[in-house]
Amino acid sequence: MARHVRFHETGGPEVLKIEEVETPKPREGEVLIRVHALGLNRADSMYRSGRYVIEPQFPATMGYEASGYIDAVGAKVKGLAVGDAVSVFPALMFDEYGLYGDLVVAPARAVVKNPEGVSWETAAATWMPYTTAWGALIDIANLSEEDFVVLGAASSSVGLAAMEIAHSVGATPIALTRKDEKAQELLKAGAKHVLQVGVHDLEKEIMALTHGKGARVVFDPVTGPDFENIIKATSKDAIVFIYGALSHDATPIPVMHILGKHTTIRGYEFIEVTADDEKLARAKKFISEGMESGQFKAKVAKVFPFDQIVEATQFLESNAQFGKIIVTVN
Repeated sequence: MARHVRFHETGGPEVLKIEEVETPKPREGEVLIRVHALGLNRADSMYRSGRYVIEPQFPATMGYEASGYIDAVGAKVKGLAVGDAVSVFPALMFDEYGLYGDLVVAPARAVVKNPEGVSWETAAATWMPYTTAWGALIDIANLSEEDFVVLGAASSSVGLAAMEIAHSVGATPIALTRKDEKAQELLKAGAKHVLQVGVHDLEKEIMALTHGKGARVVFDPVTGPDFENIIKATSKDAIVFIYGALSHDATPIPVMHILGKHTTIRGYEFIEVTADDEKLARAKKFISEGMESGQFKAKVAKVFPFDQIVEATQFLESNAQFGKIIVTVN
């Protein structure tokens, strides 16, 4: 038998239940993973509460991020074997797979071997945020050493990953956050420039930091009323990525600036990487090399045991974390 986190109705974290289920068997192209650590994601909360792009089918499970040993291998799986220490890329959907459990099945194309010396917790905290950031900043924007990139919600796991990726190619990140304590944490984490939303004049400060040129890239999961001033601080031919909607307020758009500066504003999802085998392979290589070199060190905010999945999720939704929340399983 296996233990999976499931829910039978949408709602708050309290609807999550740990239940015994039959141990799943990997089908063709799949592997069975004995999970040691899993990462929590805001998409998990949106799905559980009924606010995601797909509707849960009950009983439902979820989870994009996990690390552990391969326990069994399905037919036609190449390059992976029983006993391999691996992590799972977010190349799957909740209505097909869920990684909140001790024995879970994942598609082999979404599985990557862990670099030596990387802990289960670090491995589980790495692939989702770094893949998300890589797709926008490297694959699409082609970020380089001459660029400034504005990072909304910079203290999130994706924001921190984006900051390290920017540093790795010589670009200059400008980190945005609302809370003073998170601003201090960002400085400790290596951010050279940190601005507080609601405290600093974002347009004025970003323009000053970029020597009047504006930022060429914006990577933001928040939007809302402050988004207008961020866009006004972009350069000619800038690209603005929206990869979330954490603010529930209206988002004004400076139309004349966009027209005059030829600004591109686009929605972005990590599935743009994970649905494409060629991009996925390049992302794996880039991130693995960054982990092996020590450039990429995923920040773990707090670790909870599996039996405290409700408490871990409540902490996620409190927005108090700095980095990734991890749940240890075995």
